[in-house]
Amino acid sequence: MSPAKTDNWPVTVVSGAPGAELLREIQTVIDAAESADGNPPFSEQTLVELKATTAGPHSVLTLLTYAPENASPSMGEDLAGVAVVVGNGSEGVLEIAVHPSYRNEGVGAILANKLVEVRGLQGIKAWSHGDHEAAADLAASYGYRAVRELWRMRLVRQTPSSAGESVSHQLTADGVTLRTFVPHQDEQAWLAANAAAFSHHPEQGAMTLADLQARMAEDWFDPAGFFLAVNEADEILGFHWTKVHPARGSQAAIGEVYVVGVTPAAQGLGLGKVLTRQGIDYLHQAGLSAIMLYVDADNEAAVALYRKLGFTKWDSDVMYGPMSA
Repeated sequence: MSPAKTDNWPVTVVSGAPGAELLREIQTVIDAAESADGNPPFSEQTLVELKATTAGPHSVLTLLTYAPENASPSMGEDLAGVAVVVGNGSEGVLEIAVHPSYRNEGVGAILANKLVEVRGLQGIKAWSHGDHEAAADLAASYGYRAVRELWRMRLVRQTPSSAGESVSHQLTADGVTLRTFVPHQDEQAWLAANAAAFSHHPEQGAMTLADLQARMAEDWFDPAGFFLAVNEADEILGFHWTKVHPARGSQAAIGEVYVVGVTPAAQGLGLGKVLTRQGIDYLHQAGLSAIMLYVDADNEAAVALYRKLGFTKWDSDVMYGPMSA
């Protein structure tokens, strides 16, 4: 284990839903870290689980460490770092956020050490969003190595489409049309199509109705930017769900190719390219000059497609796992 300078700092351990008050404190650290780094320290699924009031002790474990000068957990401004494990009890994904004011003080190490004490690392993998050097060093100190790389790619158009401009890409497959997602109608059909399209994907393919509803409840959700390719029986063959990240401080608003999927039965029809372009033009039409997306670095076909569309590598997230795995 790596010794921490902050061994005398108190750590609060919360199993299950952390509650509204702690969530506000955690969000303060998340916002500060994102403002400093330019990317969020926690994945979206982790945030969904933290906010879920039904989260149980085996699905979410939160560790919070506070600066020693004001050790009371009620003093939100002194929250120095947060570690969250999301999983099913036997397996989990760890993410750590450290407030910029307390970096280089060993905060990540004290949280990791406490996790070893209260739960252990069996079945744990860890994300480093932005692939920070400090995170790589901490991972190595526990015998962890990089096991997955997720790229963030970005497309910047100097002159966005004019607001209100009508954009519609033609589908070459007979009987296939584009429409947008209809809330309270398409949830189950989309979940089935998503599970089929991402049966190989560890996160996206496992999305549940509760996960979908949690995202639909977020301020950013807009069905007008959720495109579906359907056949004559209105069965979903493919989809492109877009997202808009609002401006934050000096950071301008940015669009996202949130998720693009095509069911196995519709492979080879060219739906992926058409749906991707439809969503990109929709976001540009909304006045967004920059669009980003996440893609696994080893997904050569997807990376090649996005490069052809003008995307370039922007940043990367790295998942760490035990060297013996």
